[in-house]
Amino acid sequence: MTRTNRIIIALIILIALSFAFEGMKHSETEDSIILSEPWDHSPITVYIDDKDVPEHYSPSYREDVEKALEYWESGGNGQLTYEADFEIVDVDNADILVMWVDNLEEDAGVDNGVAGFARPYIVNGRFERIDIVLETGNYQGYSWVQYGDIAMKDIATHELGHALGLGHSSDRDDIMYPTYDRRENLNPLLLHSTWPVLLLLIIAAVTIISYHGTGWLHYRKKRKNLEDDIFSDMNEEERNE
Repeated sequence: MTRTNRIIIALIILIALSFAFEGMKHSETEDSIILSEPWDHSPITVYIDDKDVPEHYSPSYREDVEKALEYWESGGNGQLTYEADFEIVDVDNADILVMWVDNLEEDAGVDNGVAGFARPYIVNGRFERIDIVLETGNYQGYSWVQYGDIAMKDIATHELGHALGLGHSSDRDDIMYPTYDRRENLNPLLLHSTWPVLLLLIIAAVTIISYHGTGWLHYRKKRKNLEDDIFSDMNEEERNE
């Protein structure tokens, strides 16, 4: 087996192992709860500020927040210990205030990659009010990238989870997994979607190893036969002498 083939096989095995390890590393869920009973009343009132909005705000973002509210009302990720019930109101002294800025890093001084945050005001162990701030986009290099509706719905759903008393989850499939980590790290769903490719890579590696292994055995056999013939001829010559 040549050095190049050994390097190729080693790379294939490393890629396969890295995918497998990535999938196993986040197979367990460790959900943390900030408050098990965060509100002392129901329904929880929500004001969606679609009036005082930044330049890149999209009118569809309000509907994204409404879908996020429906997600939690229907049970969410299954971690709530109570039934969430919301009421959208048109006054800004609601229990939850949802607002937008163009970029949290520039407008609020948060770390790059954070797409939203929930600021709770706690009195006697219960939420009195929560401000949820969402950004409309972020920079990828020097380019501004506007969030689409799917991304905005996910961000709003995550922050509303905090407003319902949930902390972060270590399960990447969970909506409460930190969104900024989710952007930076490999999504385990990639493992499921690319397993046929990984299988082909493994088969290719086994085929290469088998091919070279068979060739090496064939070479050894031919060499042994040749050596036997040579030694046989030498012995024959010695006997003739």
